[in-house]
Amino acid sequence: MRHLLAVAAGLALLATSACSAPTPPRAAAVSPTPTGPATLPAPTGPHPVGITALYLKDTSRPDPWNLDAKARELKVTLWYPTKQRDGQRAAYMTPKESELLLKGAGIASAPYDTLSKTHTNAIKDAEPAGTMLPLVVLSPGFTKPTSTLTSLAEDLASRGYVVAGIDHTYESYATTFPDGRVAECLACDSNSDPGFGAGLVQGRAADVSFVLDQLPSKWDGSGRIDRSRIAMAGQSIGGSSAVAAMLEDPRVRAGVDMDGTGYARIPKSGLSRPFMFLGSAQHVSGGPAPTWDRDWELLTGWKRWIVLTGAEHQSFTDTPLLEDALGIEPLPGVLPAARAAELTRTYVAAFLDQHLNGKRQSLLDKPSSRYPEARFCPENCVPS
Repeated sequence: MRHLLAVAAGLALLATSACSAPTPPRAAAVSPTPTGPATLPAPTGPHPVGITALYLKDTSRPDPWNLDAKARELKVTLWYPTKQRDGQRAAYMTPKESELLLKGAGIASAPYDTLSKTHTNAIKDAEPAGTMLPLVVLSPGFTKPTSTLTSLAEDLASRGYVVAGIDHTYESYATTFPDGRVAECLACDSNSDPGFGAGLVQGRAADVSFVLDQLPSKWDGSGRIDRSRIAMAGQSIGGSSAVAAMLEDPRVRAGVDMDGTGYARIPKSGLSRPFMFLGSAQHVSGGPAPTWDRDWELLTGWKRWIVLTGAEHQSFTDTPLLEDALGIEPLPGVLPAARAAELTRTYVAAFLDQHLNGKRQSLLDKPSSRYPEARFCPENCVPS
């Protein structure tokens, strides 16, 4: 399989055609010097945000990538509302994780520990607040840690959601465990195998079900979760994994695919739970990534298909927000980083508010003059 070193929203990140819709290779415009640590945008909800990490071991199955591991180990990051406003802000990632991610992505325009200095908004190990909170599972793109969805996770937590971001071990450049072990990307050696994408999303669906099984006993704040209100969202292969998880686990009531090619095959009987596609122009109806056309017909419940004009594959992650810190100039014509984050947060939160909180969102009914970049497919997704 041909590897594409693509710059998405100005940040070069290694993408493979097995795990994302095709992205044309482009060269980055690199500025002379980085600007210093990145700061993620403040959450927009009324609650301060806490964060903690869980480390889980599934002894019922071997690891699909590490043949020497007889159990599947997972790191789960939890973001949640808290009343605590002061305390230590969580690290975005460790220096070693930053190094491995930048090396894996071929980025040498800034020191390798740069991403470990990114400023987040969540308070480490803060006391959870609230009761009967909906739960959102997040799954990142292939080779990426769940930390690359931090801006979205923090915003959802500030709005009253518990967010569980799963690091799918050996599928990202680096996952650090409590004993200091760093699991690197073993799956990267297999991504040319036939059926790789389909197998990957099935494994992630199993990860999701295991995490849902374990939360009640492994997190002290789990009693605050309303387990009848669970959704999943993901970017790239993580978005396709949301479909896979919904097909395997009825506890996942609603799902969002952010720019992910459909490797999970919906049966002819259809998927009747609410689902939203949120993507870039490569996913317009009749466009070069046809799996959304196929799956749209098989979504038999509430559904939306929204394309953001000017978005690229990584526009739905923190990637564009990190450009300046890495000394990479944005590409012309691409959604500005702050606007991409605002649109992603707004539409994902609207979907979740409607389907987990029962609050009707007119934003999801038709195009908005406030967000003209959002095109509703399949009828009106191509800009005039």
